[in-house]
Order: sequence, then structure tokens, then C-alpha cells
Amino acid sequence: MPVPSSNREARLLRFGVFEVDLATGELRKNGARVRLQEQPFQVLTALLKNAGQVVTRDHLREKIWPADTFVDFDHSVNTAVNKIREALGDSASSPRFVETLARRGYRFIAPVDSVAADYEPATAPATQIVLHPELHVPIPHRGLVRSLFALIQVMYLIFYVSGLAHLYAVERVASSFIPGWPALAIVGAVLVTGAVGIPLRFYLLSAVAFDFRKLGRTFGRLFPFVLALDQLWAIAPFLLLPQIGVGLAFAATAGLLYVPFSERTLVRLAYPES
Repeated sequence: MPVPSSNREARLLRFGVFEVDLATGELRKNGARVRLQEQPFQVLTALLKNAGQVVTRDHLREKIWPADTFVDFDHSVNTAVNKIREALGDSASSPRFVETLARRGYRFIAPVDSVAADYEPATAPATQIVLHPELHVPIPHRGLVRSLFALIQVMYLIFYVSGLAHLYAVERVASSFIPGWPALAIVGAVLVTGAVGIPLRFYLLSAVAFDFRKLGRTFGRLFPFVLALDQLWAIAPFLLLPQIGVGLAFAATAGLLYVPFSERTLVRLAYPES
């Protein structure tokens, strides 16, 4: 059921990969419509319009269930909130969107962006491009983003395993350029960072494989360490200097220096922080 809105009110409410169209009464995910019944949609709209604030159960009763409506209100509101969580892929125990406040009500905890009707075209196109609320780029398919992130972890795993398996060759190449203790220091750095990096990459692989919903927040905490580790391994192409030459070694290193920032962007696309 469409929710009426004046010209000065927001017509679209966006959060994460979702978008609520108040004019048509639709909930969309990455542009695709998500089925949501009338009363759950009205409850979601009330929460979105008061994002970050507590919406009491009494307020929901007044707005959605009139006084002359004879229903089990507690059961109805609980059912509506459960249907909202089901549509959003949310959970009561670890909420990303709808938080339950015992004996008080509910609160929408994710950032919400609104688009005024004045800035919408008179006739909206059938297919609308949904932008990420933080990065302001079209939201890609989560499966693709997660796959790219997983491939990066596999790439680093190959680096670590190959480096540890060829420590003698690493020492030989390093000694040819900086003989003595600096070469041994490089070998030690490969050994330590490779041994630490392997469990880290397996953790990130398992997190994205099982779609760990708090990966965005966790990766944000790990990022300084990941950045330092990846910057050290960015010089790995120079170990292949006799085979690929100086030019390709510099080019490969320049690309690897950017990879940790790509990882952070991929995580933010797939796992926006609530």
C-alpha cells in the first residue's frame, strides 16, 4: 500500500543495499523488489522516519493500529517486526537494522539517506540505480564482491606458501643484491610474516565464505595490520627480478601496494557497518 507523502517529504529512504519507495509502497534490494506485507511495511516506514530514535510500541499502535481495530496488538507488532527482519536478512540477537529495546520499543540503527520528491523525475524509470550510502557508487552484486575479496585472499596465500617453500631461493636472490645480515633479515621477515599471514587469510576466507555479517567492523579493526603486512609483501615481485626484469617488478609492486585499499573497499561494499 503506497504511503502518501507531500512534495517536501522524502520520497525514497535508502539504507545499505535497500531502498524504500514511500510513493509506491515498495521495498527494494539492489533495485529488485522485496515482498513485504502492508503492516510490516508501515512499521518499517515508521522506524526509518525516526532512524536512530526509539519508536515506542504505543506510537506504533497509534499510527498503524487504530483504536477501533480489534487485534492482538502485541502479537501483530511482533509478527510485523519479524517479517521486516526476514526481508532485510536481519536478526534480533545481532541486529544490523532493527534493534529491540525491551519493554520500550524498537530503533532503526543503520544510517538512512533520504531523497526529496522535488529531486525525483516526474516519471521514475523502471530500473533505478541504487547508490551505496557511503561510497556513492552503484551497488554491485554481493556475490561478485565477496568472490573478488576471496580471490585476493587466495592470491596472498599463494604468495605466503610459495615464499616459505622457497626460503633458500629467497636468501639467494636477496644475497645477490644486499649480502650479509640484511639478506638474512629479509628471509626472517618472509618467514615471520608468511607464518602470521596464512592464518589471517584463512580467517578472512572463512568469514566471507560463511557471510559473517560483522566482517566490515572486524576488518576495519584489522586493517592497519593488514595494510602493514600487504605493503611488506608488495616487494615480492623483486624476488623474481632475474625472470621478469626491473620494469615488470616495479609495475607489479605498484599494483600490490593498492590491493589492501581494494580489500577495504570490497568489504565496505559487501558489509556496510551499521
